[in-house]
Amino acid sequence: MFYWVVKAILGPILAVLWQPRAEGVENVPRRGAAIMVSNHLSFSDHFFGPLPLPRKITFLAKSEYFTGTGVKGLVSRAFFTGVGQIPIDRSGGKASEAALRTGLRVLKRGDLLGIYPEGTRSPDGRLYRGRTGVARLALEAKVPVVPMAMINLEKIMPPGRTIPKLGVRPKVVFGEPLDFSRYHGMERDPRVLRAVTDEIMYALMSLSGQEYVDRYAQSVKAELEAEAKEARREQHAGDKDRRRAERAKRKEERRARREQKRAERRAAKERAKKGGQSPDSED
Repeated sequence: MFYWVVKAILGPILAVLWQPRAEGVENVPRRGAAIMVSNHLSFSDHFFGPLPLPRKITFLAKSEYFTGTGVKGLVSRAFFTGVGQIPIDRSGGKASEAALRTGLRVLKRGDLLGIYPEGTRSPDGRLYRGRTGVARLALEAKVPVVPMAMINLEKIMPPGRTIPKLGVRPKVVFGEPLDFSRYHGMERDPRVLRAVTDEIMYALMSLSGQEYVDRYAQSVKAELEAEAKEARREQHAGDKDRRRAERAKRKEERRARREQKRAERRAAKERAKKGGQSPDSED
């Protein structure tokens, strides 16, 4: 119920502020289970993706949304719980299996399950390699996969931005359902899982117009964060060197001023001796 309350409140607000567009809504099944796969450009994907649909999408959301502290953590936890999002542990291994079982329960109920195959938000607006968990779900549950392409969402809330930007019109394009029944019973074959996942990512690329990168977004994010950290370290070191140089320059200027004053005093004494009077005597 809370899901529909939130949607009823947010829907008109989002419509007025951003005038979102949607194409291919008729491709989403009106009833029955299906997996909604989406590229992941920003936090606002959670709002604009389900907005044009008359059905609820239950997303597998990262557990960090439910474990925050303070007021922000409380609001985040209440919101994601209220709209039916399910926390998953993305650490891999047994956690991945648990997430798979959770997704299968949603599909068994006949609901729409939302997944971001990239596993995390794109760090630069490009489309990255999908993880094969979505393929396992599609084959084990024997349900269609509907690609859901987000467009312009990264301009509204790019990584690191907390306040949405106005003046950008987002768009969601729903592609035709993908049928993988030819692979049923082969959900344990890694080559099949990769083939299914790549087909899903190709459909998203075609709909979104994004450049595709055959690497995992998480790896690229880690590299970018490491580069940013190194740049900050170098900048910090450069700042230290600059401050050190400035201190040395000021020290040298003070020394030069002292030498100049001493030289002036010596010159004054010499003049006084030649004139037969003390340099401190009054006229």
